[in-house]
Amino acid sequence: MHKRFKGMGVALLLVLLTFVLLLTACGANSEETGAKATGKKLVIGSTGGFYPYVFQNSETNKLEGFEVDLWEEIAKLTGYEVEWKTSEFSGLFGLLDTGKIDTIANSIAVTEERKKKYLFSEPYVYSGAQLVVKEGNTSIQSLEDLKGKKVGIQLGTNFVNLVKEFDKAGEIEIVNYESADAGFQDVAIGRIDATFATKASALGTIQKTKLPLQLGGKQLTTIPAANPFVNKEENNELVVQVNDALKKLREDGTLAKISEKWFTQNLTNPEN
Repeated sequence: MHKRFKGMGVALLLVLLTFVLLLTACGANSEETGAKATGKKLVIGSTGGFYPYVFQNSETNKLEGFEVDLWEEIAKLTGYEVEWKTSEFSGLFGLLDTGKIDTIANSIAVTEERKKKYLFSEPYVYSGAQLVVKEGNTSIQSLEDLKGKKVGIQLGTNFVNLVKEFDKAGEIEIVNYESADAGFQDVAIGRIDATFATKASALGTIQKTKLPLQLGGKQLTTIPAANPFVNKEENNELVVQVNDALKKLREDGTLAKISEKWFTQNLTNPEN
């Protein structure tokens, strides 16, 4: 009998130890938060070369910028893990359409044409189309001044529509670029007369690169930028979650702080 009870005692001890281990594991799991706990992940597409929105730090090889900081904050509020995927701008919407990425973060202009095809988050940046010229060039202040000139436009951007709608006679020569940086460089060395960027990107790039560039007149339009998602039912709730996060970040001042960090001014409201 003694041996029998002793055996039962050992068995009971093993059961108790197993129970304790399970509780410990559950406790460790309960400490996990956000995407690791939920398993939710968003793949975000970007060129990775659009300063100061999303760009690759040459020293760390990590992506940095306004939209990287913004999505870090959105991820904290929504519980999503964020993964970045880079591509040439002209290929980003193809990746989105085929489901290889969930959205794009690259100062994507919200246009009526795009709204027919995609679900958009609420805009988080309002920065107008801006001409950039070589330092000292005061002859280009408007679209009218581009007639007979060469202007650089990044492939896939909405700036080409702006020029074509104005230039019905085809008097402005458009030079296409895969990256915005290449357009800035060619303006600086005089290969082309001007290039387009958002005002925020232009100011940030001039400040960072110290290239002999300046703004060509005032911004031509005010363009809201937001994140596009494929227009399907399962994305409706996702857009609601992103918008709720953006609302909180706007209300607590975080959105403005991120803007001022990268653009030197708050460009998160249409009236600014």
